[in-house]
Amino acid sequence: MTDAVERAGGVVVVGAGPVGLLTAILLAQRGVTVDVYDSRDAPVDWSRAIGIHPPGLTALARAGLAERVRDEGVLLDAGVVSSAGVDLARVEFGGATPVVTLPQARTEAMLTERLAAVAPGALHRGVTVEAVHDRGDYVEVALGAAGSRTAALVIAADGVRSGIRSGLDIGWTARPGRARYLMADVPGGDLDPATALLHLEPGGVVESFPLPGGLRRWVAFTPPPYPEATAGALARIVEERLGATLDPATASETRAFEARQHLAERMAVGRVLLVGDAAHEVSPIGGQGMNLGWIDAVAAVRVVEAARVGAFDAEAGHYDRTRRRAAAAATRRALFNMTMGSPLGPARAFARDSAVRLLSYPPFRGAITGAVTMRGL
Repeated sequence: MTDAVERAGGVVVVGAGPVGLLTAILLAQRGVTVDVYDSRDAPVDWSRAIGIHPPGLTALARAGLAERVRDEGVLLDAGVVSSAGVDLARVEFGGATPVVTLPQARTEAMLTERLAAVAPGALHRGVTVEAVHDRGDYVEVALGAAGSRTAALVIAADGVRSGIRSGLDIGWTARPGRARYLMADVPGGDLDPATALLHLEPGGVVESFPLPGGLRRWVAFTPPPYPEATAGALARIVEERLGATLDPATASETRAFEARQHLAERMAVGRVLLVGDAAHEVSPIGGQGMNLGWIDAVAAVRVVEAARVGAFDAEAGHYDRTRRRAAAAATRRALFNMTMGSPLGPARAFARDSAVRLLSYPPFRGAITGAVTMRGL
C-alpha cells in the first residue's frame, strides 16, 4: 500500500539551487516521488558561496557527496585573523571541524548529477511555479504554461525573492546587519594555499580564502560612496589597507554585493515548507547561508517522513520552531562577524583587537571554533 505522501502526488521542490537539489536527492533516496521546478533555463554560472562547514559536509554525506567535495575542494588548515600586519588569532580546522572551499557552481553540478542518478527526469528547468494552493490534504501547484498538478507537500527553495513565500503572505522581517562588499577570484601567489586570512583594518575588513586551482577569493568591505565594481577598484582597496598587490588583469569578474539579513515569520505554513534563502537571508560574511539551508533540507525531509505515516502536523510545527531559532542564531553570528569587520577608530579598534586576542586563548578558543564552524545550528 502506498503511503500518504505518494497517494497525494509526492513532493514538489521549488528551486534548483544547492538547497533545493539536496532536498530532492534526500527525498528520492527514501523512495519519495519528487519533482524539482526552476524558472531558470540553466544554472547560474558564477560562484557565490564557497565555504562548506562541518554541518554542510554532514548533510552532503547523506547524499553520498562529501568525499567528492573533499577531493575537489580545498581542505582548510586554519583561519588567521590579523590587524595592521599583526596576527591576533589563529583558528585550527580539520579533525572534527573540517572546512572546505569549493565554488558553488561546482557543488551545484555535483548535486545535479546525483539527482539525475537517483531520480531521473525529476529536474524541470524553465518551468515557473506561479502559485500554490493548499487544499487541506494536498497542494495544488500552478505551473503556468506547463499546466498544474497536485502534491502532498511543497518545499520552497526559491531564494531570497521567494515567490512562494510572497504568495502565501508570509512576513519577511529585517534583522540587523547590512553592508556592501566587493569580491573577485585571483591567483593566490605565494600565500598559504590552505589558510583563510581575515584582515581587520581601519578602512574595513579584507578577507582572502583559498580556492581550488591555486585561486583565492578576495572580499573587501566598501564604505560609501561605493566604488565601481571593477578588479582595479578591489586591487586599490587591498593595496591601501594591506599594502598587498593584486593584478586586476588576472581577476575573475568582480562583483559588488550588499549583505542583508531577513527571517521569514513562518517556515511551515499548511503543507508548504520554506528552506534555505526562501526562509532566511543571512549575511555571507561567515559563510553560513548555504550550509544553513542544507541543515534545513535534512530537517524538511524528516517532516516528509512524518507525513508518510500521518504525523505531519507535529513534525511541521517542530520544524518551524527549531529552524527559525537556528536561523535567528545564524543572523546574530553573522552580525557579530560584520561588526568585527567594520571600520573603527583607533580606540575602538584597539578594544576589538584586544578582545580577539583574548578569545583566541583557552577556555574561549573552543567556543570560537564552534561558532566559526556553525556548531549548534
